[in-house]
Amino acid sequence: MARQISMRRVAERAGVSVSTVSHVVNGTRVVAPGTVDRVRRAMAELGYVAPAEGSLRAGDAQSIGVAMTAVSSEYWAALVDAIDREAGRHGYNLLIVDTRDDAEHEARMVANLLAHRIAGLVLAPSPGWTAHSLPVLRAHDTPLVLVDRLQPAPYDQVGVENLEGSQGLVGHLITHDHRRIGLITGLDGLTTTDERVAGYRAAHERFGVPVDEALLVGGQSSTTGGRAAAAALLDLPEPPTAIFAANNAMLVGLLDTLWERRLSVPGDMAVVGFDDFTWADFMRPALTTVAQPSTAIGAKAIQLLLARLADPERRATTVRLPGQIRHRESCGCSGRPHPGAGDEDPAEVSRAGRPRSSAAESRRPPRR
Repeated sequence: MARQISMRRVAERAGVSVSTVSHVVNGTRVVAPGTVDRVRRAMAELGYVAPAEGSLRAGDAQSIGVAMTAVSSEYWAALVDAIDREAGRHGYNLLIVDTRDDAEHEARMVANLLAHRIAGLVLAPSPGWTAHSLPVLRAHDTPLVLVDRLQPAPYDQVGVENLEGSQGLVGHLITHDHRRIGLITGLDGLTTTDERVAGYRAAHERFGVPVDEALLVGGQSSTTGGRAAAAALLDLPEPPTAIFAANNAMLVGLLDTLWERRLSVPGDMAVVGFDDFTWADFMRPALTTVAQPSTAIGAKAIQLLLARLADPERRATTVRLPGQIRHRESCGCSGRPHPGAGDEDPAEVSRAGRPRSSAAESRRPPRR
């Protein structure tokens, strides 16, 4: 049957991402003509039938909607791939839309998905979604699973332990004797932003280090915002000795600003980030980050949705999966956890800080 050919197989044949295939199939974004030709050729070779032309027109509801932002980024792309693989195992295709993290646009995209009579929706909610998308979903009684941006209300939802991951990273920096740690925060209104800020504060409280509010600067979850926030931190009368970027887009902006100012990492500035990515290991120095379990999050999202479809009256389930701190070099250590990053007495680990190399010894020219 045509539905057994997944978007993932089409993407692999065409050499593109699953989200690109979805945009070609559903016309949800302009795609380069050459790419469109490759995708359509792969669809023909595999015998793939777009849902709107096949099962959905017949009312079989064999597609699951996926609505999230920046689906081309590495984190979101990995999440979509995991969702697609798990959905495909159960005979479902995906319809994917980009919310742009704009609540009104998200609501329009959700309405478009509902017009395709999807079986259910996996949503990474934008700020303000409860006033826009949620009423539409409730009106259609659509089975819903939230991913990444978990909510206080009882929804089926799955994401990473943001607070614990952030607290672990900042605590690790404190054990390196950093007392002025800058934080580049994400988009206002996102629960992920709030939770990572809470982890930053919790680490300071645990180790008895006061928080200077001037060290928390908004980066709007973007590379451009990361650059501006990094510049603001570096221009403080007493700048930080370490900076934590709360997602990888802002981390790129931070690194770009440090290179522009000829500041070395970690000699002049220790750097850590939330979200791991393929090239973090290949940077020099390699970047210390929190890796999110994208594959597990995506698979669990589909499992929760299928459970909801099987039993619409079941109790809502929230699942938080642990992230993993990847200790590399940008924090100031040689890829090994520093003593004190675990459960040691804060008074002891605060005396165990590892000395950082001086700026004069470690300065290097910027990358262009």
